[in-house]
Amino acid sequence: MEKVTTGTIAIVQARIGSTRLPGKILKPLAGKPALWHVIDRLKYSKLLDDIVIATTISPEDNIVEKFCRENDFKWFRGSETDVLDRYYQTAKVYRADPIVRITADCPVIDPTIVDEVIERFFAGSYDIYGLGGEFPDGLDCGLFAFWVLEDLWKNTSLPSDREHVGATHMKNHPEKYKSGSYDKFKGLSHHRWTLDEEADLLFLQAIYNRLHKPGQIFLTQDILDLLDREPSLMEINVGIIRNEGYLKSLKDDERFVSEKKT
Repeated sequence: MEKVTTGTIAIVQARIGSTRLPGKILKPLAGKPALWHVIDRLKYSKLLDDIVIATTISPEDNIVEKFCRENDFKWFRGSETDVLDRYYQTAKVYRADPIVRITADCPVIDPTIVDEVIERFFAGSYDIYGLGGEFPDGLDCGLFAFWVLEDLWKNTSLPSDREHVGATHMKNHPEKYKSGSYDKFKGLSHHRWTLDEEADLLFLQAIYNRLHKPGQIFLTQDILDLLDREPSLMEINVGIIRNEGYLKSLKDDERFVSEKKT
């Protein structure tokens, strides 16, 4: 866990536990764990200074630390339930500023899009910036300045904020931060390229089996071209609710606020 100089650092949240697909981050895609592909693809970024895996102190995530050691990936272990705190502590140790938030369930993350988001973050002097619009689920990436992360860490206790790194607080307090989004895509939000269910794994394995070549990465347009040729692939994981975890957290917020009032 050597420290690095301040820079634009991708923090990839990753834990082995998953209710819907246990161990999903280490499921195989073209002979390598999904998490390996996330890191490998991010390494093609031209604007990231470093990449760190933020996992948990739970004993079951010893396997994630082992994976990081074996592959010479940087890592940090923090809270299992408070993801916001895990991000904050990771960012402090590695002196990340700004932080690029990536989740380990995005094994087709596109480094060229990550770079476009980073470039626009700096060009517009934003505090918060991310991929917006109607993009395929699985390309998610966003940036925030360290002071924003610290502000969130200090000032929010909602379950959705602690689990989803201040998403609700940022949305509810636009006056506090200069925020923006890169609306690169239109009409593509029906595409599901994330890894949360068994059907997602089957879909992603089909994508990797067709497009993966050792020592290279395929990009968003390659996937779209493949799906134009083989539209039946999209039927593999059709019908799954997008952002189901965040929607569940919002319901937890309602119970949390209600309990505080009683």
